[in-house]
Amino acid sequence: MNRFNLPDINFFEKSPEDIERNLLFNIEKETGLTLSNADPRRKFIQGITAYITQERNNLDYALKQTLLTYAEDEFLDHKGEGFNTPRIKEKASVTTMEFNLEEGRVDVLVIPSGTRFLVGEDVFFATEKITVVPVGQHRVEIFTICTETGEIGNGYLPGEITNLVDPIPWVKSVKNLTTTSGGAELEENDSYAARIRLVPESYSTAGPDGAYEYWAKTTSQQIADVKALSPSPGVIKILVLLKNGEMPSQELLNEVLAVCSDKKVRPLTDKVTATGPEIVTYDVSVQYWVLESNAALLNSIQAAVTNAFQEFLKWQREKMGRDVDLSELIVRLKAAGAHRVAVNSPMYLKISSEQVAQDNLADLDFGGLTDE
Repeated sequence: MNRFNLPDINFFEKSPEDIERNLLFNIEKETGLTLSNADPRRKFIQGITAYITQERNNLDYALKQTLLTYAEDEFLDHKGEGFNTPRIKEKASVTTMEFNLEEGRVDVLVIPSGTRFLVGEDVFFATEKITVVPVGQHRVEIFTICTETGEIGNGYLPGEITNLVDPIPWVKSVKNLTTTSGGAELEENDSYAARIRLVPESYSTAGPDGAYEYWAKTTSQQIADVKALSPSPGVIKILVLLKNGEMPSQELLNEVLAVCSDKKVRPLTDKVTATGPEIVTYDVSVQYWVLESNAALLNSIQAAVTNAFQEFLKWQREKMGRDVDLSELIVRLKAAGAHRVAVNSPMYLKISSEQVAQDNLADLDFGGLTDE
């Protein structure tokens, strides 16, 4: 499957029937022989056809892997290397921990690097640096990172991490101040290809929005969409939206700000800020019917329609400035097998470039079987 809504291409004819037909045509043209289907020589031609079909499929795939539209996995890594844009590796979740200390402390407190905190059954966070707390200071905030990469450490709410694994004198209690976030698996092919496509924008330091968007996306594979706006001269506002429509944590925004404020990226006169978009909620209520002639396939059609509904909701909340147009949902549900679709909520909602639409109430009901 190709990307970027470009038309599909094929480098070779791969239909076994067409290949066999062309072989027989050329044999008859050169020799005058017409080979019947029972002719052993025809069977030999059919064997060669199978081999040619396989090789053409292999060659077609190999040639497509040279194109950013089709490249995947190691082939895509090589495309990125040509642009000095490596795939983003796995990342660990982060949070800020608060230490509350005994007030009667009479000595300097050293909190070692690697001090661990447990949440759940086996998820650990740990400090990265040594922190020295002077006498008289009874509270300190320390940046911590999950000991495992990936999404395993994401989603723990403030105050949910309270178990200090490695005892430290004078510590009364600990808790996380921010929701744990930032953990991600290896960057997926589609998001990596989209980022490679933006590389030419990064070459300019004259302040184009594409350059800021490219550099912001290099900070995390969790980022689904970025917009760079200039509300006033010399001021750049970078809006960041994560996959599945999630809002970025302050830790991630700080990372985006640090990358986009680098002197090799930011024009000297720009003042850069980073934030999340404004959320606009909407309701969607849909009922659908399936043809009676498809009753035998009802379970699979219902599963496909439900999946199409959920994919629409995700598609809607992963892009800033995308208007809510439920005619798109109708098209998707019908393509999944619904025969008739009735929408019982407003069909259209305008969304500005600084906003993102997220579903509040989302109902999908099966209306039953219907005839044509």
